[in-house]
Formats: sequence, structure tokens, C-alpha cells
Amino acid sequence: MRTEEANRLKDKELSNPSSNSFKANLVESSSKDRFQNKGKKFQKGGQQKTFKNNDGKIQKNKVTCYCCGKTGHKAYQCYQRKDQQKPNHKQHAQTTPQVNLAETEEVIAAVVVEANLVENKSDWILDTGASKHFCSNKELFQELKEAADGECVYMGNSATAGVLGKGKVLLKLTSGKTLALQDVLYVPSLRRNLISGSLLNKVGLKIVLEADKVIITKNGDFIGKGYLADGLFVLNTMPFVSNKSISNSAYIVESVNIWHGRLGHVNFDSVKRLKSMNLIDISEADKCSKCSVCVESKFVRKPFKPVTQRCTELLELIHSDLADFKNTLSKGGKRYYISFVDDYSRYTKIYLLRNKDEATEMFLKYKCEVENQLDKKIKRLRTDRGGEYCTNFLKDFCEKNGIIHETSAPYTPQQNGIAERKNRTLKEMMNAMLLSSGMPDNMWGEAVLSACYILNRVPHKKLDKTPYELWKGFAPNLSYLKVWGCLAKVAYPDFRKSNIGPKTFDCVFIGYAQNSAAYRFMCLLDNSFCEARNAEFFELIFPFNKMHDSLAETSNNLDTSSSSITTIDEIRRSKRQRIERSFGPDFLTAFIVQDLDRINDHVVSAYLVEEDPKTYVEAITSIDSGFWKEAIKNELDSIMTNHTWDLVDLPIGSKPIKCKWIFKKKIKPDGSIDKFKARLVVVGYTQKEGIDYFDTYSPVTKIATIRTLVAISAINGLMIHQMDVKTAFLNGDLEEEIYMEQPEGFIVPGLERKVCKLRKSLYGLKQAPKQWYEKFDRSLLSNGYKTNASDTCVYTKLCGCDFVIICLYVDDMLIFGSNLQVINETKSFLNSQFDMKDLGEADVILGVKIRKTENGFSLCQSHYIEKILKKFGCHDEIPVRTPYDPSACLKKNKGDSVSQADYAKIIGSVMFLMNYTRPDIAYAVSRLSRYTHNPNKDHWDALRRLLRYLKGTMNLCLHFNKYPAVLEGFCDANWVTDNDEVSSTSGYVFTLGGGAISWKSAKQTCIARSTMESEFIALELAGQEAEWLRNLVGDVPLWGSSVPVSLHCDSQAAIGIAKNYAYNGKRRHIRIRHGAVKELLKGGIISLEYVRSERNLADPLTKGLTRRIILETSRAMGLKPLE
Repeated sequence: MRTEEANRLKDKELSNPSSNSFKANLVESSSKDRFQNKGKKFQKGGQQKTFKNNDGKIQKNKVTCYCCGKTGHKAYQCYQRKDQQKPNHKQHAQTTPQVNLAETEEVIAAVVVEANLVENKSDWILDTGASKHFCSNKELFQELKEAADGECVYMGNSATAGVLGKGKVLLKLTSGKTLALQDVLYVPSLRRNLISGSLLNKVGLKIVLEADKVIITKNGDFIGKGYLADGLFVLNTMPFVSNKSISNSAYIVESVNIWHGRLGHVNFDSVKRLKSMNLIDISEADKCSKCSVCVESKFVRKPFKPVTQRCTELLELIHSDLADFKNTLSKGGKRYYISFVDDYSRYTKIYLLRNKDEATEMFLKYKCEVENQLDKKIKRLRTDRGGEYCTNFLKDFCEKNGIIHETSAPYTPQQNGIAERKNRTLKEMMNAMLLSSGMPDNMWGEAVLSACYILNRVPHKKLDKTPYELWKGFAPNLSYLKVWGCLAKVAYPDFRKSNIGPKTFDCVFIGYAQNSAAYRFMCLLDNSFCEARNAEFFELIFPFNKMHDSLAETSNNLDTSSSSITTIDEIRRSKRQRIERSFGPDFLTAFIVQDLDRINDHVVSAYLVEEDPKTYVEAITSIDSGFWKEAIKNELDSIMTNHTWDLVDLPIGSKPIKCKWIFKKKIKPDGSIDKFKARLVVVGYTQKEGIDYFDTYSPVTKIATIRTLVAISAINGLMIHQMDVKTAFLNGDLEEEIYMEQPEGFIVPGLERKVCKLRKSLYGLKQAPKQWYEKFDRSLLSNGYKTNASDTCVYTKLCGCDFVIICLYVDDMLIFGSNLQVINETKSFLNSQFDMKDLGEADVILGVKIRKTENGFSLCQSHYIEKILKKFGCHDEIPVRTPYDPSACLKKNKGDSVSQADYAKIIGSVMFLMNYTRPDIAYAVSRLSRYTHNPNKDHWDALRRLLRYLKGTMNLCLHFNKYPAVLEGFCDANWVTDNDEVSSTSGYVFTLGGGAISWKSAKQTCIARSTMESEFIALELAGQEAEWLRNLVGDVPLWGSSVPVSLHCDSQAAIGIAKNYAYNGKRRHIRIRHGAVKELLKGGIISLEYVRSERNLADPLTKGLTRRIILETSRAMGLKPLE
């Protein structure tokens, strides 16, 4: 019977689905019967739900009315409902929107019910449980539509309230922001107005509930707040009478004037068009009044507008013109700017110039950039007849590249009207920005660059889209734009933050970084430029405008809360005394903005750091004095802890050596600052040999050793950790008697005539590296470690079935272990002997990133390549596929040198890269380094080609995998091919674990009279390296018995001579090399194998080859992109 009754009620409910009801549920934790039915025994639509009682029997409850609490009928059938609450409640169960006001504590629930009895129809309660907004005051609605008949709200106290309408409400928050609420339900019987917290979250607003207040933010910007009153969070609001059109359920409305300022005082029609394109949100009620700054800066005569035919594709026609600022130099010393305007999209690019002669160079730069980006060609160039455009070079260049250069008639600038009008618009915007901000005239360069940046993102009057969208293919994002010239507080980066003192420094916002998602600022401390992240903007405060305070007060229509700091008073400096820690502006960090015109892929993390101090006085008086003082303190603490010296009287006849402070900022691989480091060093050149020192030699590990150990780790699945020795040289014990002057800035009062008698070594002493190595070596040998015979900086130790390897490079060390336990035991031992810094898993060693891959490890220097390309201006070069042109015929320069110093710098930079992770460029670097003393233009072209190759292969890393677990080598030689060379080129490469561990490309030290002889000389050189590598890995645990190293050579004649034990007098000049190779073969050190030239991995180390061979051999040497 109960089942039939339930089905009958369900059918009756489904027969009347027209009405809607909104339920506000109040669930208490008490055991009151009238609240037990909600959410426990009934499903939506009032259907019965079965459950088990304490006896385990299945029962069915009767239907319970929400109004009277009685059973047998539903709420819509109840006779006790009030007259004003008689809408039709019949609805389909699946279409019932619900608003949940749920609390779990009985006390809180009671407070909610009690607060509802106090009528206050102007307050707004923030309810995180409600899924709809409710308003009981009809006067607060900006728009109101009548609700459908029968809509109602069920209250938690068994009462219902009718919904009479639905509309939009605008709330003016005390912060100055406007909160627009859409689809607000008009329920006049409610005593309070409710704001749904879930709807605010859906539109990006973040709600933070604290003990006695609530804070609302959006993307980190402060929106509004409220305070706890009678157990409810009441939002702080002010009366608001404006009318707006907002599509979202909650949104922050910006005024039209603030966007007018953000867009560089662009005309109001463009602002409105941006709103119509849904790129910005402004008030439709805000009237676009005339801007006095625009009138003052843009007043001109009405121009003649010629009728021209528009182009139909990008780069079909480029307009260009030069703007002259006469005697007003920019901050960077520029006097002109040149503009290039695409006729189809009106997208504009400008460049600042020192002289007009640079115009042609800028056009070449513009052409290369845009054609590469758009994969199109410039067809026509339209300019006036200025001398900067009418040059023979530009004429020949256009003819060579098929570009038609159109020039205007003499004294007829109207024929170049597009570029002329664009320059006028840019100047007007620039002038308005300078006047409104009060910035000096020499800031016109930054202003015009910002104006061009903005102008590309606002619609042109003849276009339906913005130039940016036509150029890029997608609409721009304007949410990050700020008013030019306003005050900005830039946050210190993490490595400069301190618990004491200010966290920001004051700057002026001056634009947007080119090709980087960053803001540009001018520091108010020294007027230098910087690009930084984490800045708070005060868009009504202009530090260079004396009238900005009065303007802020009179601009009632402007939004006064463009940043999280809501009042001007809050930026006043505290009167308390504090240490000045001005961070200075000369740094560059990446400012990441989500979807910032989709240039996040080009974000560059680099730092323009001020030069390191040269003296102690410079350090303590610099803007980073606080950090340098802390670094000095840490250095002295280490010195005193090690008891490095004693203060004594200077013996008669002795002369103390001098000391000085060295200051250095340690840079991370990504270019950011790691830490400030101060080092007290001895002026070593004042030492006398035989008195102050004797032996000075100290070994360091080879980079080939590190690569070999990484390859062994990949094969055997070892773990790699890293440690650093703090003040390593201070651990060495001195054998000589040395006296030193007291360090500058730390002379002990009353003991000024005393000197420091050194007990331990200091940095700068000629014997300091030797003393440190001997101390470290003694400590490890005494603890059971064994030294590797091939590299004395490698130590191994067996711990039962486990083992550990330590590789030392001065004060940096890598720890290779079979498991984490043995590594931790090694770390504990080292910490007990020295002051160590645990760096965890190996990340960077000697500037090389170590990455754990799925099958092993990889060594990468892509960050270093990027640094080289930027340093030498090759970041925008077009990549090539080979490092060296096979058809190039370089000769020694017999004329004047071309930029020898810069050439040498690039050679040194790429040589470091080649020696560590890039064997594919070994020949190119070796060949080009031969001309370092006197390079010419051909050598420069070949060197820039090498940089272009590095740009195209920047992502290549040296990979080591588990297989193949065999050591093998390849050797090759290239006999003399031209009269300019007298020596052949040798090359070899050895691989282990699928990656190259050792390689070399160099000129041979003796003259070979034939190809066979040059190949044999290369074979002997590779044999030496094979013997060293075999002995190196032979001392490593788990390597097993040593087998001959398979050495591949593509010269059968050289292999035949090596295996022929008979002596031939024709080869007397290589007799010693012949004997050395025979001994290696006889001793089982190497075995010779023939390999075809195209499969010889050493072939690209001796000559320039084709793209296919370079690609194949590079992959075989383990050079692959990092997955």
C-alpha cells in the first residue's frame, strides 16, 4: 500500500511541471524531528527513500510536509500555508534549482534564524552556501523582470517565501569597486539580502574568510571586504544609482575614464569599440566627457583625407616615415624614430634611432623579422623622398629582393598619408601621456613605444578588428594594461627579501617590455630602468606630476582602487627608523602574465645586475649593502670557526702580505641571482717563492671523468647527489709561516699594530688549493676510500654489497651511490669532517644541468646557449642545419683584424660548450679558433654560422642510457687539403651508455706526408685516450673484468700498419707512435675494427659534412632533445 501511495503522489507531481521553486535548506545537527527528513530520507521531488532500521529490516517512511511537519501530504497540499505564499509548487524533480544555506553546528544555525528576524534590507550577507543571490529591497534593482508564477523559496524553518522577480543589482563597495550581481531573486518577505559565495567563485572572485572579516579579491587585486556582525559576514557597501549591463552573475566594473588613461589617451570611440568587441568591460552609463589633456596635446587642423585603395593581405604594402624630435634626446640618447605600417592590418612597428643613417638598417631588421613571422614577403614599400630612404644601398636591396619602392612626389607628404597620420597619432598619444603623467620630455622614447604597443591593440576606424588580431590571428588581452607614468611599487625578488624593512621599492610605470611578458619601470631612486614582476600599481598617482593629488580628488569617475592598496594614506612611509634596503632597479626578471597576448612562449628569464663591488667601501655603500654585509659576516664566521689566524706582533725582518675583499653574485643557470658571496683573499702575487710557498699544484677532475661516471650511473641505475664545501680553502693546514695584515673594516680596536699569523690557508694563497686537496685526500683515505689511479679526484668505497663514488672538483663534489642509505652515510661522514652544504640530488655541476630521464641521465646546457646568443646579438638569427659549411675555404688573414676581441670572446664561450656537452661542434670550434689572433670577415661569417646552428639545436642534450653498456671509440683524420695548412686534423670520440664521454678535434703536432700517416697519428692519439678511459672505469666497482676497448677506424691501411710488427724505414718519423699502438694491441688494451666512413662517429670531428651525416652522427653520440 505504501508503494502504491508513493507512486500515486509521484504521478500527481509530474502532471504539474510548470512551476519552479527555490529551496533554502537549513540543516541542524540536533535531533529535532522536523529537520530529520531533509537530505536523509527523501530524494528530490518528495519521493520516498528506503533505509534499514536498527533491526536490519527495510522500511519506508511516509511523505512529510515541509510546512507543518506532518505526514501524509506534501508542502504544496498543505492547508496551513499563508496567503502570500500560495504559488503553484508542482514541478519536475530534475528542474528544481536549489539554494543551500547549510550549517552543521546548532548554535550557528540558531544565530542564522535569529538574525533573519532582524529586518535590515540595505545590508548584504555573504553566504558561502547559497547558490543564488536574494534581495528583498526592490529599490536596489537596476533591472527587474517579473518572475514566473509559482516560484518560491523554501526556508529552513519550514516556511516558504515567494519569488516576485528576477533582475540585476549593482553594489558600490567601500573600496570604490562596483560589484554587479546578475539573476538576483526578488523575495520581499526576506529580512536580509544574500550574496551567493559560489557564484562569486564561478566568475573568478576569491573569498577569504577570517576570524572577524571576509576579504574578496580577484587575480590578487583587492575588491572588497566585510565584517562579522551577529554571526554573519556583512559586506561593506555604499549607495549606488548607476545602471550597467553585465552578462556575468558577478563582475567588477571599470569606468571609461580609467580605460581611457590605460589605453594611452586613445580616442573614446576606440574605447567603446573595444567594449563592443568584449575586450574590456566599462560602464555604458559613463559618459565620455572631453579630456583636457587630449584637447591640449592633440589640437590640430582638420586634415585632408585622400581616398586610397586598401590592400587585401599582409605585407602587400608597407608605409614608412621618420619622425624627428630635433634637439630633444630620449633617455637613451635617441633623436628619431622610424615607423613601419602594414596597409592591410595597420599593425605598426617602430624603432628608435640615433641618426637618420640607421633607417636602412632598421628596414632590413624589420623585413627579416616580419617575413620570418608571417612566412610572407614584402611586396611594396612606400616612403617619402627623404635622404634616409633614397640611398643606393636601399635601392639595390629592394631591386635584389623584388620589392617595389614607391616614393611620394616632391613636397607632397599627403601621398604618404598612412605613415604620416600614424606618426601624428603616435606623437599625440605620446604627448598626452607625458602631460598627464608629468614625466620629463626626455622620456618620449618610452612613451612612444608604449603608444605604439597600445595602438596596435585598439581598433582602427576602418577595421572591424584590432590591428593586433589581423596581424597575429587572435584577439589581444587588455586586462594587464596600466596608466602610463603612474606610481608602481615593485617587489623585491625572493633572494633579496628580508623580514625587516620594506618589501618593495618605488618606481614609475613606463611601458611594456618588447618580446617579453614584462612591465618596464623607472626607479625613483636613481632614474634607471628595470623590468620586474609582482608590482602594485596606483593608477591615479603620478610621482612626476605635482598636481596628481588634486587630480585624484576631482576625478570622481575614475576607479580609485586599481591596486590592492585602497587609499593614498596607506603608501605614506612610516616614521619609524629602519635600515634602508633599496634594491635598485638594474635587474630583469620574468613577469609572467597568463595569456599575455600569447607571448608567454617567449618569456626570457635574465637579470641585468649591477656590477659587483670592487672594494670593501663600494660594497658597504652600494644599494645592496645589506646583502653584502650579511655575506661578509658569514665569511668571517667561517674564518673564526676554523681558527684561521692568531693576532700576534710582527717579527722583526718579516713583512706581512696584504689581503682584500672579493665580492661576487652567484648566478643560477636560469640567470637569476643565487646568493651574494664575499670572500677574504690574500694578495697572492706578493708572496715569494721559496719563502712564503713551495709547491702549488693541486689536481682537479676532468669533465670526461664526470661524463663517464654519469654514464656508469645510467647503466647501473645509480643515484647522483651533490654537496658543496663551505670555504674549502680554509681547511688546509699551512706548513709555512705567513703573516697577513688585518682585513679592511675589521681591524680590532687597540690592536691596530697586530698582524694575523695564518694557521690555515686562505683563498689567494698560492699553496691554498694544494693544502685543501691534501687535507681532503687524507680524510677520505683514512676512512677506507680508495683513490682512482686514472683520476686522483675520484674516490670509491665498498660497503658490503653497496658502494659509493665521490668525484671532487675543487669544492664541488658529486656522490654516486647504489642506494640512498649509503649516500646518506657518506654525507654524514663528510659533514663530520668539513663544513658542508647538502644540495640533494644533483642539479647543476660546473654550469651543466643534470637531468634524470626515464632510462638514465642527460647533460644539458641549453640555458648557456641562450645566454651566448643574447650576449652576442644572435638570438634572432635564422637557424642553420650544420655547424660548418663544407664548401667554406678559410684562409689566414693577412690584412687588418676585424673585431678580434669580440671574436675571441665568442670562441671562448663556444669552446666551453664544446668541451662539456656538444661534440658535434668540436671541429667547427677547433677550426675557427685557429684564426682568433687575426680574424677577417670570412671568419666572422663562419663563426656566426656556428651560432646560428646552436640556435637551431639549442634543445639538444647529451643522453646516457642503460644500453649499450660497452666502451667503444672512433677515430679519424683529415689530411691537409689546402696550401694554407701544413698540419692534418685528428678527431676521436668514445661512447658509453649510448652517449659520448670523451672527444677531441685538434691539429696534429707533426706533419703527415700521406692520408695513411695522418690516420695512424689519429689512431695513436685515440689509443692513448682509450687506455686512460679503460683504467678509469676499471677502478669503478661493478664494472667487472676489463676487456679491450673496441677502436673503430675507417682506414684499412692504418689498421694494417698497426697490426704489422715489421719496421719500415719510410715511417721512421712515426716509429714511436707505431710502437705505442703495437703495445696497446699486444697488451689487450684496444682492438682495432674497420668502419665505413659514413658510420664513423669521428668523421664530423675532422671536417665539415652534410646535414644528413651531422644529424645521424649526433644522434649516435647521444645528442637528442630532452623529452
